[in-house]
Amino acid sequence: MKYKRILLKLSGEALMGEKKYGIDPSLLEKYSQQIKNIHEKGIEVAIVIGGGNIYRGIEAEKSGINRVQGDYMGMMATLINSMALQSHLEKLNCYTRLMSGFNVHQVCEPFIRRKAIRHLEKGRIVIFGAGLGKPYFTTDSTASLRAIEIEANIVLKGTRVDGVYDNDPEKVKNAKKYNELTFNEAYEKNLSIMDMTAFTLCKENNLPIIVFDMNKPGNLMKLIEGEKVGTLIY
Repeated sequence: MKYKRILLKLSGEALMGEKKYGIDPSLLEKYSQQIKNIHEKGIEVAIVIGGGNIYRGIEAEKSGINRVQGDYMGMMATLINSMALQSHLEKLNCYTRLMSGFNVHQVCEPFIRRKAIRHLEKGRIVIFGAGLGKPYFTTDSTASLRAIEIEANIVLKGTRVDGVYDNDPEKVKNAKKYNELTFNEAYEKNLSIMDMTAFTLCKENNLPIIVFDMNKPGNLMKLIEGEKVGTLIY
């Protein structure tokens, strides 16, 4: 296998499927099966999942909610998604641990770096919920920082599109896809891959990113086996 330890970043919005909000259970089942498949190959898997299908903190101010308060609400939305994913993985007989950026003792452990690494070494799938436990940081930043902390080999960013394009492929018919990009090229082209904090963390720590279509069955396994899928940023 190409990678020993990965950080899989999943979009909260992607969990909606064709719904307008919430979670599409069939999509969650498909994600869980793909994760189980690579885990059975001996890959150590950590996961960060967004909360945009339930609540986005950055949009809170539009509804009159304080930004900091809204960000905490968004963090709790990521916990809901994380618990749902954990439940589906455990239905497939996967051992999991949910670790949180702030304390919610009834449902998860607080994040402790050494403990997270030990869980991975023992073959448990580790899900990081509640972001970094601080406002103004996105789940992309959480994914980058947690990946660095647990010494992951790569960040795999699962989205609804099959890579990075020069324009939004869902809006621009002839958008050009990039198979590979350096971090500097992505900066120069001003491509929206992750927020700047997350992207800079990966660049400064030489942590590669692959953006790929998580909704296409088999893509995750292909990546693990070294096939070229999506867009590699290094």
